[in-house]
Amino acid sequence: MFRTALGVAAATILVMATGWTQQAPATGPYKILRAAKVGGDGGFDYVNVDVEGRRLYIARRSTPPQISVYDLDTLEKVGEVPMTGAHGAVIDHKSGLGFATSTPVTMFDIRTLLPIRKIDTKGNPDGAFFDPFNETAYILSHPSPNVTAINGRDGSILKSFDLGGAPQQAASDGAGHVYIDVAELNGIEVVDAKTLTVTGHYDLAAKARGCGGLGMDAKNHILFAACHNPASMVMLNSDTGRILDTVPISPDNDGMVFNPNTLEAFSSGDGGTLSIVKEVSPTSFVLEQDLPTMPGAKTCALDTKTNHVILISAEFGAAPNAGNGNAGNGNAGKDGEKGGRGRGGAAKGQVLPGTFTILMVGK
Repeated sequence: MFRTALGVAAATILVMATGWTQQAPATGPYKILRAAKVGGDGGFDYVNVDVEGRRLYIARRSTPPQISVYDLDTLEKVGEVPMTGAHGAVIDHKSGLGFATSTPVTMFDIRTLLPIRKIDTKGNPDGAFFDPFNETAYILSHPSPNVTAINGRDGSILKSFDLGGAPQQAASDGAGHVYIDVAELNGIEVVDAKTLTVTGHYDLAAKARGCGGLGMDAKNHILFAACHNPASMVMLNSDTGRILDTVPISPDNDGMVFNPNTLEAFSSGDGGTLSIVKEVSPTSFVLEQDLPTMPGAKTCALDTKTNHVILISAEFGAAPNAGNGNAGNGNAGKDGEKGGRGRGGAAKGQVLPGTFTILMVGK
């Protein structure tokens, strides 16, 4: 492929600045706008944004553990929530409270970044989702109880319940329905946000198994589920569960966001690819782009003000037991330290000090 001298120079500068290499960007509108090597030690898992407050929250398994907080526009660090040891954090900007998925959950003040109280949700808090519909934080745990709903205004536990398997990601239609995908069930559980009860199950096994990432076009009542076998994005009607279409995407997919402003779903993969599926119409979908990102950039977040997608990763040392036939099983560990979250990512060694990087993707 012909490349201009300016394009080669720009690619060279990016490689020198970040310390990692990537293939020439796939054809499409998106590119890496910025790669900020912010450093810090320890592993990582989820990245979360507060669009209104212009903050970026990243859980780090550092010493001591913390939620690192960055300016969403400049990617400069502005503070940290100390001693959380969490996988991620969700924010209720209206109440000024944040909830970090530590064990127990840490509720903190988003203005001072100081912890306020600990909330014992049982299980092992991992992912989380905040639904503005009724200001509820959903804490997701692989062991029982799978879901603990917390009042976003005061931190009280509203209810804990199981889904029949480990929850991966959640989405809301903003009208009283929360959707949570469960990999072992090869489907999506429908939860009534008012009663906090499971009211339905959408089975995806006929099209794909082991679904992880989940996004939603609430206006058009469409769910986007990123699945692993085969690697594909399944689109279905959120009211009926009827499957609308299936589009192949890159393997090792994990995190997912849907941008209602551009009608695009973004699926981030542990192997270093961001798959972008375009909703051409409510019944037509195409793979718009496979953008090379960075190995380990398996989770993502969306800034709906700028339409930027944020990913995180780092450089890794050699995988333990490399060459013994066990590397690449995806079960070496989690939190950006060794392998993915047990969902098929290639095994990796420890995070190399000072290499943690925030990627900003946009047009």
